[in-house]
Amino acid sequence: MDKRIGAQLFTVVDHTQTIQDFDATCKKIKDIGYKIVQISGTPLAAREMREILDKYSLQAVTSHRGYDDFVNNIDEIIEYNKILGCDLCGLGAMPQKFWDEGCNPNEFIKNINKACETLKKENMYFGYHNHAFEFKKINGVTIYDRLINETDSDVFNFIVDTYWLQIGGKNPPDVIRELGKRAMALHFKDFVPTSGWSASMKMGEIGNGNLDWDKIIAACEDTGTRWALVEQDTDHFENDPFKSLEISYNFLKSKGFE
Repeated sequence: MDKRIGAQLFTVVDHTQTIQDFDATCKKIKDIGYKIVQISGTPLAAREMREILDKYSLQAVTSHRGYDDFVNNIDEIIEYNKILGCDLCGLGAMPQKFWDEGCNPNEFIKNINKACETLKKENMYFGYHNHAFEFKKINGVTIYDRLINETDSDVFNFIVDTYWLQIGGKNPPDVIRELGKRAMALHFKDFVPTSGWSASMKMGEIGNGNLDWDKIIAACEDTGTRWALVEQDTDHFENDPFKSLEISYNFLKSKGFE
């Protein structure tokens, strides 16, 4: 496992919408200590981002693009990721029309399998980022199980999100071990329960929640996960996503990351 902890730039999505902000963000990320990143949530072109990543010696290892692009613009996705230097092409989520009540993922699986065929010819990989809805059952079978069993294990991989596994009722280390090499990348995101009778929770900096990071990290190392990237969509420390990234980085550095 690459022990360079990464920053999922969706954490700072509001600070990557212009090339000037992207430059300033990359400098802050580098100053914290991060060496790798995931590109996500920005409208910027790959080439202009690559110039800035190189400027700060940051390596992009994966990206997130939308479902429609995988269906209609797969050649552009391939070019985009090759310019960035990534071979793992990620999808942030399955559109709601495939998993909501009364829906099923048949069309999604068919279309993504077609995209995967094209990626495979380029020696590239697809990465599916889970939330919790993949663990709901449709006709007695979870969407998650269908994604595993009805796709090509050589190219269809997962960008596993630890927080959403917990929300979905799964134990993150167990899922990582079940996926094995298909858990190609991980989003490290902590789970913080809150008080009250009703089920409520929030995202937290790594080490500030109740996930067992020693077991998660051990599972990643044992199964050959390539990269781990810190992501925290909301609930930032003092409303500052960069402070949250710094807290998480420092915790993971104490666990042997760099």
